[in-house]
Amino acid sequence: MFDAFSSRILDIFDRLRRSGILKESDVDNALREIRIALLEADVSLEVAKKFIVDVKEKAVGRNVIQSVSPGQMVTKIVHDHLIDLLGESRPLVVAAKSYKIMVVGLQGSGKTTSVGKLARLFSRQNKKVVTSSTDIYRPAAIEQLRVLSSKVDGTVFAPSHDRVDEICKSALKTLENEGADVLIMDTAGRLHIDEVKMHELQQIRQIIQPDEIFLVVDVMTGQDALNIAKKFSGDLPISGIILTRVDGDARGGVALSMRAITGCEIKFLCTGEHLDSIEFFHAERIADRLLGKGDIVSFVKKAQTHFSEEEAQKTVQKMQSGTFTFDDMAAQIEKMSQMGGLKTILKMLPQNRELNKLIEANGVSDNMITRNLAIIRSMTKKEKQNYKLLNGSRRRRIAAGSGTSVQDVNRLIKQYEGSLDLFKKMRKNIFGKNLSVSGR
Repeated sequence: MFDAFSSRILDIFDRLRRSGILKESDVDNALREIRIALLEADVSLEVAKKFIVDVKEKAVGRNVIQSVSPGQMVTKIVHDHLIDLLGESRPLVVAAKSYKIMVVGLQGSGKTTSVGKLARLFSRQNKKVVTSSTDIYRPAAIEQLRVLSSKVDGTVFAPSHDRVDEICKSALKTLENEGADVLIMDTAGRLHIDEVKMHELQQIRQIIQPDEIFLVVDVMTGQDALNIAKKFSGDLPISGIILTRVDGDARGGVALSMRAITGCEIKFLCTGEHLDSIEFFHAERIADRLLGKGDIVSFVKKAQTHFSEEEAQKTVQKMQSGTFTFDDMAAQIEKMSQMGGLKTILKMLPQNRELNKLIEANGVSDNMITRNLAIIRSMTKKEKQNYKLLNGSRRRRIAAGSGTSVQDVNRLIKQYEGSLDLFKKMRKNIFGKNLSVSGR
């Protein structure tokens, strides 16, 4: 999401920074391009117009801070206005027992998966979670949530019934009996908004008395997502919006327009299929990503979720001692995949455009990483431990077993050998020739 928009905005700012003295005509030209970029990104016309007017008002005739160029000042003004446009969200604090969340949205928007992701999020905060579904029209949805819930530690799936009101009562009883912290109630979706659906949602709301009502919106639906959000927020007291499929090719204007058009907070972003692929929405961090500044805070938090300190220490020790194997390499690849893949990680790093170009020049991609993982999994245990066993016939067997080519296998082995050489140099130059793993 935002890739094309971000690239275009950064090109505009690059030209502005190269200008020593910024004239009003320069600002006008830049803002005209930004307006086009906003509209092409699916930002509503109303929001785009106001954004440009507000930025121009502050950019033209603005006193430039010493040591800051006019171009940098415009960048700062746009950055601040992006934060205002996205709108900060209140932290979600579950302070007491029996906190109830109701999740609504159209069919296919990702509601059920979002419930599973929320359950995982709360379980990582040591909260006991109860999940339930009132989607009696689509039994597969109930079964899907049951399966997702079974994958989340400390989560209980409430018994299902044939009637919506009975499901709600059963869920509340399970919440009480289990002494759980959170109830997350999935609801039925429709292909479109209708009065029957809204009446049912009002009935569910009346029974469970939710502390939060989250609306799930698929950003791939573009401007329709805004109309859907307006309709739901008009009929229900929506306390937050969950945007799904933000890792796709959507143009992203939905996120930029959502707060201004509906008045509802964006609460979470779902960034992939994994249950861990959900993050709390921070306007400043999104603005930083849009303007190529990265998002180190989110990167560190993601890394801490997937890499324990003990694991990190063991990896460093193996690197230092020269015992880093293909098994270790596969573990690192899998962790990277769980973090959202190379593309997601790059967006969180500063100067990500330059890193992207460097990585593309070297032919590195998520597809290549997935291919490498398949190659490693096709090796025997001994081959993973000792890569020098990989002669020509073994390489041909591994290529056939992984659905790749011998050239792909050779390339991976070369990368692995390069990593070993790098570790040796680090050990020699940084840690010292005779330094043992224990540091003695």
